[in-house]
Amino acid sequence: MHILLIHQAFAALDEPGGTRHHELARYLCSKGHQVTIIASPISYLTGDQEGKHVRKQIDNMGVTIIRSYTLPVLHRSFFWRVFSFLSFMISSLFNGLMVRNVDLVWGTTPPIFQGPTAWLLARLKGCPFLLEVRDLWPAFAVAVGVLHNKFLIRISEWLERFLYRNADRVIVNSPGYIEHVTARGAENVTLIPNGADPTMFDPQARGAAFKEEHGLKDHFVVLYAGAHGMSNDLDVVLDAAGLLQSDQSIRIVLLGSGKEKPRLMADAEEQGLKNILFLPPVSKLDMREALAGADVCLAILKPIEMYKTTYPNKVFDYMAAGRPVILAIDGVIRQVVEEANAGVPVPPGDPAAMAAAIRMLASDPKRCQELGKNGRNMVETRFSRNELAEKFITLLESMRS
Repeated sequence: MHILLIHQAFAALDEPGGTRHHELARYLCSKGHQVTIIASPISYLTGDQEGKHVRKQIDNMGVTIIRSYTLPVLHRSFFWRVFSFLSFMISSLFNGLMVRNVDLVWGTTPPIFQGPTAWLLARLKGCPFLLEVRDLWPAFAVAVGVLHNKFLIRISEWLERFLYRNADRVIVNSPGYIEHVTARGAENVTLIPNGADPTMFDPQARGAAFKEEHGLKDHFVVLYAGAHGMSNDLDVVLDAAGLLQSDQSIRIVLLGSGKEKPRLMADAEEQGLKNILFLPPVSKLDMREALAGADVCLAILKPIEMYKTTYPNKVFDYMAAGRPVILAIDGVIRQVVEEANAGVPVPPGDPAAMAAAIRMLASDPKRCQELGKNGRNMVETRFSRNELAEKFITLLESMRS
């Protein structure tokens, strides 16, 4: 079966960002399927150009990756971001038309503007259209205040409903999304949740090289790994760091990139925060060592009602690495962490509660170990990437028949 994936935000294993789709594509190829991915050469996380000298490449598992022209303006402003989306929407259509013998077109959102490309390619090629919903765009963008232009909101909501109604199958990666998509016209909805590959992480590793490189050898390390954007509410982490300055043994590491990072760095310097360290993003291949160097991992989003519906992928990576999670997110992901007894939930937007949770775990290494082990067990039994990939393959094959 030849599967064509249209995915502007795609990140390969040797690039920073979420690599779930590359991992899944490699697994599909290992099972005898053919996968072609049309992706942007611009990193969705950093705004830098990735693979700019290679338009087409085939990895060692047989996944074909085609880089499709995208305006390099992703991080200038939301206005320019829309132009970036539209440029990829058009260029990926033309590149997709040149891919032959496709059995299924797989579209994924966000950004939502690549969805119509995937739908049109499926119709032109006479094959099924699978729509994957990774977050509720534009609802999230409106809720956090990134999108407020009424015309763009109307267009985006119309596109959202159009895609839900015209997809042959809709996949959601969180149970919290099902009500939203069905209320807007989706009929054939399947839940295949986010998860992690336990084999990519060693819960026994202590990340000595990572700690040595960054001067963290004798510290209790609290690691946040991911985007530094408006949604991530990292000002709360800076405030928590301010409350923890008297404890010289604790270091908070913010690893990643995003539009808010320069401001956050400037604010930390202005506040004289010596216990917080900003590091650039790393590839998924290097994330293993970074998570091994953490004692505790941090997941946080703004205290917005809509975010109670999401399953952040980083939480499953943290759990797979055997690290306890300090979770400043309510809703469905909190249910997972609490059921697994894999961490300490704290109220979103509350730096004092976050600081107290960090202090408590720093003083109790045995509890850290138990929480980390519990999280690892949960991933192995319910959120293993290979088991979820098998469910995905079954879905794809049912669509072909």
